[in-house]
Amino acid sequence: MPSLPFPDDVRALLLEPNPAVIATLRSDGAPVSVATWYLLEDDDRVLVNMDDSRVRLQHLRRDPRVSLTVTDADNWYTHVSLVGRVEGLVADEGLVHIDRLSTHYRDQPYPDRESPRTAGWLVVERWHGWGALKQ
Repeated sequence: MPSLPFPDDVRALLLEPNPAVIATLRSDGAPVSVATWYLLEDDDRVLVNMDDSRVRLQHLRRDPRVSLTVTDADNWYTHVSLVGRVEGLVADEGLVHIDRLSTHYRDQPYPDRESPRTAGWLVVERWHGWGALKQ
């Protein structure tokens, strides 16, 4: 698998608000995947955010290993899968992190201002691309 830093074409895909799916691990080891928003940070970590009622947050607290697959919104055959660990889980005080994600995807702050949320950062250990990004 290719190493970091990401090549320019992969970085360009990851910087866009593309569809993504994150997979976490249940307590029995079975994977669970759900659609999610993500945001590539300047240091190649990936911001993710969850409502505190989401079961995947429990999964991450128990086992931080994840896979995140980002597809090109215009060509789903082209995708990048990131494998690593979610670190730095923190309460999203003031909803700053979910607002960053919502602004990235919807050009406006996140509408639900009541539900508590948690932010974390995927530290990428390895990745692979497919379609136009096949390495």
